[in-house]
Amino acid sequence: MSSLSERELAIRRRLRDDLLHYAEKCMKIRSKGGKIISFRLNAAQRYLHERLEEQRQRTGKVRALILKGRQQGVSTYLGARFYHQVSHNKGLRVFILTHEQAATDNLFGMVARYHEHCPALVKPSTGASNAKELFFDRLESGYAVGTAGTKAVGRSQTIQLFHGSEVAFWPNAATHFTGVVQAIPDLPGTEIVLESTANGVGGEFHERWQMAEAGLGDYEAIFIPWFWQEEYKRPVPPDFVLEAEEAEYQEIHGISLEHMVWRRAKIHELKDPLLFKQEYPATAAEAFQITGHDSFIKPEAVLRARKATCEGIGPLIIGADPARFGDDRFSLAWRQGRKVLKTESKAKIDIVAGANWIRQVIDTDKPDAVFIDVGGLGAGVYDILRSWGEPYASICKAINFASEPQEPVRYLTDGSKMPGPRNRRAEMWERSRDWLDEPSGADIPDVDALQADACGPGYHYDANQRLLLESKEHMRARGLRSPDDWDAIALTFAEPVAVKAQDYRNSAERDYRGGGAGGWMG
Repeated sequence: MSSLSERELAIRRRLRDDLLHYAEKCMKIRSKGGKIISFRLNAAQRYLHERLEEQRQRTGKVRALILKGRQQGVSTYLGARFYHQVSHNKGLRVFILTHEQAATDNLFGMVARYHEHCPALVKPSTGASNAKELFFDRLESGYAVGTAGTKAVGRSQTIQLFHGSEVAFWPNAATHFTGVVQAIPDLPGTEIVLESTANGVGGEFHERWQMAEAGLGDYEAIFIPWFWQEEYKRPVPPDFVLEAEEAEYQEIHGISLEHMVWRRAKIHELKDPLLFKQEYPATAAEAFQITGHDSFIKPEAVLRARKATCEGIGPLIIGADPARFGDDRFSLAWRQGRKVLKTESKAKIDIVAGANWIRQVIDTDKPDAVFIDVGGLGAGVYDILRSWGEPYASICKAINFASEPQEPVRYLTDGSKMPGPRNRRAEMWERSRDWLDEPSGADIPDVDALQADACGPGYHYDANQRLLLESKEHMRARGLRSPDDWDAIALTFAEPVAVKAQDYRNSAERDYRGGGAGGWMG
């Protein structure tokens, strides 16, 4: 029989079941000022806790990729999360893999501190404790750590909980993903959490982030902006005035003036605004800044549209970008005037499934036009929809990204002329860019993955000074995914559209759509 009283049992149960309560009552951390204090989760740590717990409740396991700025407490939280689990459960093993020995020592020292200060009521019996292992003998649970340099590190371990730290900086990253990460069984109760600051474009972490961000695979993409940290503030000097770029940045992200004072000082310290964005990102897309890369659509324009609110007036237009290659997504975008209502993507669907998806959208949403890229597999999707007759035959329009533009030559107001874009894809992307830059504004979903698509492609001009957008194949060679969602948005600018006739949609719906207004600007 238990020697604990009912009160003590209740205390134990809450400490076992409530990590936030356990952390505050039983865990000690070293503050940035060097003091040993109780662990109370900050805003970033609470958000991370909520995301991981939601996934665990929904799927029975955790698979997460975390993109963050510097010193936001992610490793501190993960150390607490996993210590809490292994000290309350039998047979759980944790493995921590970091990018360098100093980081390995630091993270393991943090766990050792949790154990050292753990109250006797909940402290597990220790069988072994050294610089690389902490083993709880009665529970047969514990910790092991390693440094990502030796290719076989952790490969032979039996692991249920895995923390990969600063994954973007791992040497032999691909080998570790096929080795130690694959050693964790795909079973309920297992957790794999991979976290890192950004380290440029390309590499294992960035590629896996792009997949998670696009909703491909089991991993969830979790981003934590720098300005959630209360310590990233400074008092506002009496003569402090925001520059135009700073004022726009503050307005877009809704952050305090104290944060802006800290940001300016940190940029001066780093001597490089791009480096600040990588080390202290405000969005996931900002973290993966591409030095020397000139994106066709500028990040600032996309950010403005993400935070703007515009009414959707005019015809409802859907752009459909069927997958061309194995890793591409089949993407749809809904746009009404100055507002992109939403984008949706599906992976690995065939021609028939794609045609049925568009048919269902037409039946449900009754768009005025659906523009489908018929290059590659899109031709089959379009042909199937046409074969079903009305209303699909008249609503669906075939667009070939590679075909000649509608305006191969442009005539200026002074009577002179200039070359137009090289093909329809460049022309439609150009229209979408100009739409974002219109003084009346544009409204798009506030989603990092959409910004990554919009700002991914570069551009150049051919020998005849015609605009040519960077190809998807070239983007893949740079380690970037295909910008399928923005391709779908660009397709909504294929040609002007008028609202359909009375017999297609009743008068109430026509009034909601904005009457008979036409044009790609709505």
